[in-house]
Amino acid sequence: MIRKAVITTAGEGTRMLPVTKEQPKEMLPLFDKSMNGGVCVKPLLQIVFEHLFEFGIRNFCFITGRGKRSIEEHFTQDYAYLESLIERGKTVLAEELGNFYRMLDSSNIFWRYQPKPTGFGDAILLSEPFVQDEPFLACAGDTYIQSPKNDCFKRLESTFEKRDLDAIFLTFEVEDPKMYGVMEGEEIEEGIYKVKRVVEKPEKPPSNLSILPVYIFKPIIFRALEKIPYGKRNERELTDGIQKVIEWGFEVLAVKLHQSDKRLDIGNPEFYAEAVQLSAKWAGIYHG
Repeated sequence: MIRKAVITTAGEGTRMLPVTKEQPKEMLPLFDKSMNGGVCVKPLLQIVFEHLFEFGIRNFCFITGRGKRSIEEHFTQDYAYLESLIERGKTVLAEELGNFYRMLDSSNIFWRYQPKPTGFGDAILLSEPFVQDEPFLACAGDTYIQSPKNDCFKRLESTFEKRDLDAIFLTFEVEDPKMYGVMEGEEIEEGIYKVKRVVEKPEKPPSNLSILPVYIFKPIIFRALEKIPYGKRNERELTDGIQKVIEWGFEVLAVKLHQSDKRLDIGNPEFYAEAVQLSAKWAGIYHG
């Protein structure tokens, strides 16, 4: 069973300016189902956290950067504010916030600071003191997978454990893979691929299977990332670390999203607009 999760939030979010000048993109709002069956609005990062909590994770490491202080504030319980809501008769809102606080009370949360946005790989490397020698789940804080009953996480974990893998990640088909990390591989079971090569934002993609930023790793990924030089963007790419693991002879697999799974990405305005619409459908307030 995977007990630890690393969530990266240190990116600058420049593609979502000007709203991200002072507000982390991971804190942008989406719709979600409330406890009483209604609808509420939550920061995307809270939705990611809550669904990982429901999956069974209780140990979290958030990698943050400059201008991300509001994330720590949001993930700090404020019971005085909760009492104020109850006193003002806002019991439904208080119940929703109280449920979030109970999740925080039941979790161990660690914070690591990434001074400069030097890549996803660098952010993951910072989590090593938290991870130590355990397998762990890693994901980006600006991407969420709507998956019935957390099915995509369950498939990822069961495949990882059954095959005793060193790395596994989610993948999905896209029309234009040039803007993503891309994998080349062989389908060995329905929806499961043996990964032969991964490359970040290739000019000539080897396939249309892009890499979703949801992974499970053993600590071998840290040794691989330490060997990776910074690229032309002055970033240490996680895909390069995964490629190094493959070159060392370790088996890496990818699990393809089911059609019932939906990716919500807020990396640019177009993606955010789609994410808002998908979250509204999920919450039951939009039927277009």
